[in-house]
Amino acid sequence: MSDQHPLGDKVCSRRLFLLGTAATLAGALAACGGGAEALEVDPSEIPVGSAKVFGKFIIAQPTEGKFVAYSSRCPHQGARVADVEGDRLVCPSHGSEFSIADGSVLVGPARDPLEPANLKAADNKLEVS
Repeated sequence: MSDQHPLGDKVCSRRLFLLGTAATLAGALAACGGGAEALEVDPSEIPVGSAKVFGKFIIAQPTEGKFVAYSSRCPHQGARVADVEGDRLVCPSHGSEFSIADGSVLVGPARDPLEPANLKAADNKLEVS
């Protein structure tokens, strides 16, 4: 019998495997925006009684001067909520609809509301993160 492993010199130890997996996961988190991102928007860009989608964020102005922000990730299956229809936010993947006022579900299949985003107003700018 030979002392060689059937896979030759391409054997991976458990330690090497775990180190490689950890490095891959860390890289994936960094690439997917694991860090905090901020967005600055002029409040005049947000229509009263409606909202606008800015990549990962949605900023709404349900009533004049009141601003709210949400993640644009649909809680149903993670698709991007990208459509604004008046005072509703619509996920194009499965048709879930959410209120711009509080992110609550108006029409399923989503069961959970949109995740709120951090919103700060300063120097005539809205900052969302």
